[in-house]
Amino acid sequence: MVLAGIFSAGIYVCAAAIRNNIDYIEAIIFLLTASAGAILGSHILYVIINSNQISNITPFTDAAYLFFNGSIFYGGLLGACLIVYIFRKYFNNIQTIIAIVTPALPLFHSFGRLGCFMYGCCFGVESYLGFEFHASPIELANGVKRLPIQLIESVFNIVLFILLHKLRKLTPLHNILFFIYLLLYSTGRFIIEYFRGDVYRGIWLFNLSTSQIISIFIFFTAVCCIAARKR
Repeated sequence: MVLAGIFSAGIYVCAAAIRNNIDYIEAIIFLLTASAGAILGSHILYVIINSNQISNITPFTDAAYLFFNGSIFYGGLLGACLIVYIFRKYFNNIQTIIAIVTPALPLFHSFGRLGCFMYGCCFGVESYLGFEFHASPIELANGVKRLPIQLIESVFNIVLFILLHKLRKLTPLHNILFFIYLLLYSTGRFIIEYFRGDVYRGIWLFNLSTSQIISIFIFFTAVCCIAARKR
């Protein structure tokens, strides 16, 4: 499903680049560069959050398997931002390309969440309206009906994709479209986390999950960036 998301995002970026008279090859290279950072970042954050499990695993090959067996979206987002920042000088019209790629992020993510539902991870709280997993790799998920929060977040991302696609056509918003995405997604993700049942990923200060803490950080960072751009 992640591969389907990447493929769909690539088609969208190519089509949007051509309509905006941007070299679509450069746009695809930008997307692939960001994807490389996203893959690394998503796995690195997964390892950090699950460091207690990994430190007790032997041999090394099993620990390496766990590294590639899970990923966290926020880690991927931060990794993509970092690698784009590092290689920003190699792209022409980078602001326009970022505006083109931004709607593709929730489009890709919507497919990823469908994959989460099929796999049985990132599950929701117990609910009589939900689905019962029997073969999830996470034992906690099995045997009870759970709210299909993965499907809910997938729909949320589709709505974000449509909204950002409409906003992208407004030229004055090109320079802040990515930050608008961060604002909207971090807000939605913060709320969605209350309906997640996978507490094994970490509950911290004020009973907030790891993703909620990251959401708060990203929200205020986006607000500051938009204010700076406006000035």
